[in-house]
Amino acid sequence: MVRANGAVSLRELARVVQTSEVTVRRDVRALEAEGLLDRRHGGAVLPGGFTRESGFPQKSHLATAEKTAIADVAAGLVEEGEAVVVGAGTTTQELARRLARVPGLTVVTNSLLVAQALAHANRVEVVMTGGTLRGSNYALVGSGAEQSLQGLRVSRAFLSGSGLTAERGLSTSNMLSASVDRALVQAAAEVVVLADHTKLGTDTMFQTVPTDVMTRLVTDEPPPHDDRAATELQALADQGVQITVAGSAVASGGGHAAGGEGMQGRRPRRESPLPVQRRGGPTAQLRSAPPSMLEQQAGERARVADMRRR
Repeated sequence: MVRANGAVSLRELARVVQTSEVTVRRDVRALEAEGLLDRRHGGAVLPGGFTRESGFPQKSHLATAEKTAIADVAAGLVEEGEAVVVGAGTTTQELARRLARVPGLTVVTNSLLVAQALAHANRVEVVMTGGTLRGSNYALVGSGAEQSLQGLRVSRAFLSGSGLTAERGLSTSNMLSASVDRALVQAAAEVVVLADHTKLGTDTMFQTVPTDVMTRLVTDEPPPHDDRAATELQALADQGVQITVAGSAVASGGGHAAGGEGMQGRRPRRESPLPVQRRGGPTAQLRSAPPSMLEQQAGERARVADMRRR
C-alpha cells in the first residue's frame, strides 16, 4: 500500500487488514527497521527522509476523513464578503470546495486545484498568482508567483504543509513551494494552518510558517495512544497558537461532493481543551480575576485583628 500510494495511515491499514492499530503499529515498526518505509505520526511513508515529498495522488489517499473534518471547521471561520488567500495542498482543496458556498468571497491562490474547486461558484471571485506550474502538486511557484503577491493584503491565509512542530512551525520539503507560502503569509493579517494529526511532530526541510506567526491551528483529534502528537499540540498551545480540534469520524456514505454538499453525519467540532495562552500573556486576565477563597479569608482575619487592636 505504501509503494502504491506513497503514504498510508495506520487507521486505513488497520481497516484493510482487519486488525487493531496496535498490531499495525508494531508491524510498521518492524518494516521500518528493515528500511522498507519511514514511520510518521499516525502513518507511514516511503523512505526518503527530509527531502522526499509525496505527489498529489499519494497525498490525496492519506487521512482523507481527517482532512474533510478539518475543512468543515476551517470553512466556518470565513465570513461573507471576506478576502482570503488559500495555499496549495489536498486539505486546502477540501476547504475550497466548501468556500464555494460563501457569497461575496474573494480567494487568492497559487493552486490550480483550489481554483478548479471554485471555478463554478456563484459570487466567488478567484484571483490566481502568476508563476511556473509545479506538476507534482498543481501549484504555481517561482518569482512570478511571489511578485504577484506583493502589495496584497487580505484578512487571513489558509495554509497546509508536510510537517508541523512547535519548535519550527509549519514546513515543507520543497524550496519553491516554501518560498511562495511565505509570501502568502506576508499578505494576511491572520494565518490559519490546516494540518491533520499525521503531520504533528514531523519536521521537513523548509520552514514556511514559524510558530509565532501562526494564529490558529485546525487539526483532528490524535488517536489516544499518540502521546507525541498530543505533546506537540500542548506545546503549540503554550506558545499562543489557538487550537481547534475537528471531529474526524464520517458517517457511512457521508462523502462530500464538489461545492461542499453532503456534509451531514460528522461529529460536531469542538474547541480543544488545551490551555490556550493568547499572545501578550495572561496578565490582563489575572488582574481582573476575582479574589480567591484564601485571599478572602486572609482579608477577614486582618479586619478582625484590626478591630481587636482598637
